[in-house]
Amino acid sequence: MKNSHVTQDTDPLLYDGHKRYHPGLSVDCVIFGFHDNQLKVLLLKMSHTDQRWALPGGFVLKDEDVESAAHHVLQSRTGLDNIFLRQFYLFGEVERSDRELNRKMLQGRGVDPHEDHWLLQRFITIGYYALVDFTKALPRPDELSDACDWWDFHNLPPLMMDHARILQKALEALRQQLNREPIGYNLLPEKFTMPELQKLYETILGKTLDRRNFQRKMLAYGILERLNERRSGGAHKAPYLYRFDLASYHKALEEGFSGGW
Repeated sequence: MKNSHVTQDTDPLLYDGHKRYHPGLSVDCVIFGFHDNQLKVLLLKMSHTDQRWALPGGFVLKDEDVESAAHHVLQSRTGLDNIFLRQFYLFGEVERSDRELNRKMLQGRGVDPHEDHWLLQRFITIGYYALVDFTKALPRPDELSDACDWWDFHNLPPLMMDHARILQKALEALRQQLNREPIGYNLLPEKFTMPELQKLYETILGKTLDRRNFQRKMLAYGILERLNERRSGGAHKAPYLYRFDLASYHKALEEGFSGGW
């Protein structure tokens, strides 16, 4: 029996989404952050799914570009604009959608779906990854979730459908980016030390890098500006602070550079 307060007017996503959105197409966003030397990922706790978590995602309006839909998801979940965003993979396996899980979510919201309900159909999803400043993001749940929180990438809760695979593919894509483009501007504070930048790279790559080789290579790229400031409060000699030369950084994003890790 339907919940009396759930109507087509109050919950149009569930009732007439098939009229507004492109059928069978969605976007899923892996939103990375970096905090306390941990690679973080933003997840949603989905309603009526036995504590299952999911990647922030959404549907594509019939008159909307796919990338615009991804930007809308990111802005809605983090409150941030101008986010670094990359498309990395298309997930189109026949069995990736979980009809029974979606049915349970609908029933939990007072909707008794018929078999051809648009949310019970097969969905192909386009994966995007985004890099955001952990300290500036304001996580917010969507209309199908109860919470939106950061999780350590290496200590994740149970995920719905194929979202664990999407996460792993996103990490692989991020590692590939490290071999041809810079990373850091969107994940670190404006000012940072060379050890902090190295720890970011090591965390993403999952391996230890030689300190001298790392510093030599990063300086050779010409994307860093050393400041006449040092990080205070440490037990050892205070390291210099750096910041990214944004003109050179964005040029490197466009043109790439050689040499991997």
